[in-house]
Amino acid sequence: MPRVNIYNIKAEKVDEVGLNPAIFEVEPKSELIYQALLAQMANSRKVLAHAKGRSEVRGGGKKPWKQKGTGRARHGSIRSPLWIGGGVTFGPTNERNFEAKINKKAKKKALDMVLSDKVSNGKIIVLDNLEMKEARTKEMKELLNNFRSVIMTLPPLKGGTEKQFFKTLLLHAGKAGNLIKAGRNIEKLKIIGVNNLNIRDLLEYEYVMMPQAGLEIIDDLYNYKKLGRNNGENA
Repeated sequence: MPRVNIYNIKAEKVDEVGLNPAIFEVEPKSELIYQALLAQMANSRKVLAHAKGRSEVRGGGKKPWKQKGTGRARHGSIRSPLWIGGGVTFGPTNERNFEAKINKKAKKKALDMVLSDKVSNGKIIVLDNLEMKEARTKEMKELLNNFRSVIMTLPPLKGGTEKQFFKTLLLHAGKAGNLIKAGRNIEKLKIIGVNNLNIRDLLEYEYVMMPQAGLEIIDDLYNYKKLGRNNGENA
């Protein structure tokens, strides 16, 4: 059973806890992780580019000139793609669909693999409590600075900027208005709820920081064995 240390906000070890091996002790498979990442990116893609076809262009209801006798080529509408300002042939439209499907068990399995990799490399930081009474960016910087020196064995910052902090995904387990406000101006820090955990953020951010209550939420959300369902061994 994998275990992680529990720290206070001063980065002092106060306890340790065992993790669910069904979630945090899964052998990584790069192919499955890559498939889950591509599916998430495709499903979050917004279709913005749109070129009007001849049926969408304004005007052109009247024939520009009569069919014969003018000496000019025959035309039926100025909406034609042959005209400047006319419709576009085979242009991008907002009806395109980039949706990609992935099995739910495979998606869950890929998430378990990334979490397991984070744990095995010491990239998950668990705090006994992660609450802020006031939304102060200074306090958030001090918190990150403490773990920079303890977890990463790097020298603490002395008057440095937030750009020098390590990339951290901070997970909150409940109402976190002050927490979000305190960290939204810090580069390389992203704050989301534990129930919004996703494969893309886990891969993009090197370290994951969460309160101990977050482990319980992850266990409830992603432990299929605990819920009496198949845990996706065949995914």
